[in-house]
Amino acid sequence: MTETNPATLASTVVWGAFALAFVFGAVGNKTNFCTMGAVSDVVTMGDWNRMRMWLLAIAVATAGATGLQLAGLIDLSKTIYTTPNFTWLSYVLGGLLFGIGMTLGSGCGSKTLIRIGTGNLKSLSVAIVLAITAYMTLKGVLGVFRAAAIDPVGVRFASGQDLPSLLAAPLGIGKKQALALLGLAVAGGLLVFVFKAREFLTFDNVLGGVVAGLVVVGGWYLSGHIGYLAEDPATLEEKFFATNTGRMESFSFVAPQAYLLELLLLWSDKSRVVTFGIAIVLGMFAGSLAWSLATRTFRLESFRDAEDLILHLVGGALMGFGGVLGLGCTIGQGISGVSTLALGSFLAFFSIIAGSALTMKIQYWRLMKSA
Repeated sequence: MTETNPATLASTVVWGAFALAFVFGAVGNKTNFCTMGAVSDVVTMGDWNRMRMWLLAIAVATAGATGLQLAGLIDLSKTIYTTPNFTWLSYVLGGLLFGIGMTLGSGCGSKTLIRIGTGNLKSLSVAIVLAITAYMTLKGVLGVFRAAAIDPVGVRFASGQDLPSLLAAPLGIGKKQALALLGLAVAGGLLVFVFKAREFLTFDNVLGGVVAGLVVVGGWYLSGHIGYLAEDPATLEEKFFATNTGRMESFSFVAPQAYLLELLLLWSDKSRVVTFGIAIVLGMFAGSLAWSLATRTFRLESFRDAEDLILHLVGGALMGFGGVLGLGCTIGQGISGVSTLALGSFLAFFSIIAGSALTMKIQYWRLMKSA
């Protein structure tokens, strides 16, 4: 790998990410894969089918990421999720705000891109506000507040915050054995829960969950193995090509939308290039659009009134701020992050669900009050 042209590696990572996201966008459109919808179905109807689709994706991603780590093909300690700094306030607050935002905005970051591909102008508005707010939280005025008031709150685990590292010593086993046991327990437990319900066993349900999980695994392999050099010829340091974080990445849809906005705004700056994250945003939209056009389901849809507009704009802003604060969305933390078995990812995942469920309960209460 060290003899490979760095430009070739970067191009491979970018085009590979686009291809994976294109498949995810098309399949997500076909199967109605929606994490906000999964929470809504459980809260309002007691229907767990779409939640099981999401959990199936987590199981597949966890099994795949664990397998890649055990095979020595990737190193999950080199992700943003498994760092020693366990910023619990960021995970909880970011997750809650993102959950509220995705409910007001009618879908999470990935679903927003899928819906844009179907002609939904509401989702286009949400994506624009999400990208602007996320960029402000990464590098702008909200970023100053984040760095000063929220990021410092947490604890530090010297060995990293992934559960195998935290539990290896108490269990009296090595980290590799702890990873195998925990990976098997999480993936296996979820698979049992998912497939014990016969009503879940439809082609679309299984397809949506399996593909969502596999593209995350593909993302880890692409950025963490194919796009990795132990020693970059230019710097003599290890390098993950075409990633915005400088670490290995997989699917996430908040910060990448901000980086796409930055690229479009600073297009003439030759230092700005298409990265892994930007490629998955473009691929997700393109895949959904291709499926909509192929099945003739593309339809323009706009806001019904001013209140609908306001709710979606607020939702986009909350997703942009909360997604950066919590280091990811329902895909970024809920699947990619959880697949690394990082403690913070589990905390963010449950916080997103709590924020979304609470918002739905309030919306239902308002509806009943006005009836």
